[in-house]
Amino acid sequence: MRLEGQKVTYFGMPFGMWTMFAGSFQKQLTAVFGYDSDTAKGIAKSAKPKYKAIISDLPEFEKSDRFKMNIVNCAMLGAFVLSMPERPDVEQLAVYYANAMMTKPMKWFCRKSGKSKFTEKDIAGMKATAALRAADRNPYSWNMEFYEYPDGSGYEGRFTKCGICVLMKKLGLYDLTPALCHLDYTMSEAGGATDFVRQYTLASGGPYCDCVYKKKL
Repeated sequence: MRLEGQKVTYFGMPFGMWTMFAGSFQKQLTAVFGYDSDTAKGIAKSAKPKYKAIISDLPEFEKSDRFKMNIVNCAMLGAFVLSMPERPDVEQLAVYYANAMMTKPMKWFCRKSGKSKFTEKDIAGMKATAALRAADRNPYSWNMEFYEYPDGSGYEGRFTKCGICVLMKKLGLYDLTPALCHLDYTMSEAGGATDFVRQYTLASGGPYCDCVYKKKL
């Protein structure tokens, strides 16, 4: 179902994500980039209205679209980067984003998700996501093809359209997009159930993003 003209509102998930993660994003400005506490506080203060503005310009996601959280997280990172006195490089930003996102509640969420990996419900959810092809209607969402390995060793989600690429390009930060891609490895490791393997990403000029989840032996 296309949500013609509707925009994402700040109150709801975006507000919740800011509440949960803004403190961690601020703290990691000092830990990773070496900004003093006053500078870090100033960056966070500047980032909040930018984040709200980015969010309010996004089209609303369909109810069955599981990727809204991904784009909200991207909006937060983009807002912080745009508020930094110096533009970070990809390697630094990858560390910063992973550290900022992997709070205690997020680690718990990853472990919980890991326990349900490869269950019937998980497989059905992946197939439904592939069938939805949400990016055909919302450029800030994703299109995915799903491949289940016949030997039962795992599966692959192959993404042919990526909302993060679209948003980062819009924000003038496209060259930094690989920093966000790296979080897939971090979250898989935190889940404890899979070995994550990837050959290509759209952000690095590949034909697609292959997200391969192999069962841990």
